[in-house]
Amino acid sequence: MGAVKNIWNEREVAEAPDCSQIQIPTSSLSVDPSLPLPQITPLITELCKDLFEKWSNLDDSCFSVETVSGGITNLLLKATAKEEDGNEVSVTVRLYGPNTDYVINRERELQAIKYLSVAGFGANLLAVFGNGMVQSFINARTLVPLDMRNPKLAAAIARELRRFHQVEIPGSKEPQLWIDTFKFYEKASSLEFDDSEKQKIYKTISFSEVYNEIVELKELTSHFNAPVVFSHNDLLSGNIMANDEEEKLYFIDFEYGSYNYRGFDIGNHFNEYAGYECDYSLYPTKEEQYHFFRHYLGPDKPQEVSDTDLEALYVEANTYMLASHLYWALWGIVQAKFSPIKFDYLGYFFLRYNEYKKQKEKCLSLARSFLSRSEAG
Repeated sequence: MGAVKNIWNEREVAEAPDCSQIQIPTSSLSVDPSLPLPQITPLITELCKDLFEKWSNLDDSCFSVETVSGGITNLLLKATAKEEDGNEVSVTVRLYGPNTDYVINRERELQAIKYLSVAGFGANLLAVFGNGMVQSFINARTLVPLDMRNPKLAAAIARELRRFHQVEIPGSKEPQLWIDTFKFYEKASSLEFDDSEKQKIYKTISFSEVYNEIVELKELTSHFNAPVVFSHNDLLSGNIMANDEEEKLYFIDFEYGSYNYRGFDIGNHFNEYAGYECDYSLYPTKEEQYHFFRHYLGPDKPQEVSDTDLEALYVEANTYMLASHLYWALWGIVQAKFSPIKFDYLGYFFLRYNEYKKQKEKCLSLARSFLSRSEAG
């Protein structure tokens, strides 16, 4: 997409700090996230005492544990310790869902968190343990899908996402979208379910058709020349927190973070307006998207962003939006096999894949028309 220019100059991009010397406490302990809270509490208490020396001699009665959220990948807990001076200190304990290593690169995640934390994103990484991590507690509320339609919040998210995309993370800068999508495809297309009903549904999926869709979309997007940035890749409402009094926004949970195409991160975010229920009537209108783009492209002077740049990013984001559907549809099949969390992952595949097919012709026609005009110009 030759008409799209780099939206920031080299001076704007955050210098990568040297985080290689950062040492954090570690523990070999693991905690089963499927346990009920009364059984998890003493295990989290033991874990905190093992990780943090200043808490090691506190009585177990000084600790309290409560559930923050239980998504479809992880369990988040708030652990609070009453210290000897009477002060209460809280941390967030994230327990990875079982078998999530099939879909998440934990080494890449931990590498990124250190640099993102220094750049002011998310919570500080305090410790890691057998099947999770401990981070500083953020005093803020978690957004719900409808929050993202709020013009003021949408503008704040756009500005924060621009800033996120400017962070430099050491390592390979190769975009991961198609690498991960084909990895999910290989895993998803060679499964067998013990549950006969799931196996019957699984057998209705035409993986040759899915493969051809991936190849076609990959080829088309290769003409975009979309900027490659460090992307969140999972910017749903549950991964955005807001402190309304301080008017401060937080992005959290970087487990899918990687270098990727800018348009994918934005298009994926727009898909998340639909929530887990996949109500795509909530997908942002062109007017709502342009509002987002203005604050992403021109955070200081949003009304001065040109129509040319708005249209270019609109086409880019709404084509990569299709890739988001394919990516998470295949992810759903892998999760259906390996995740113990009670969620209709196979149903999720069909919700995402059917929406992909519904939007495909309109979005691809828009992209091809734009590309042909750009080449002619």
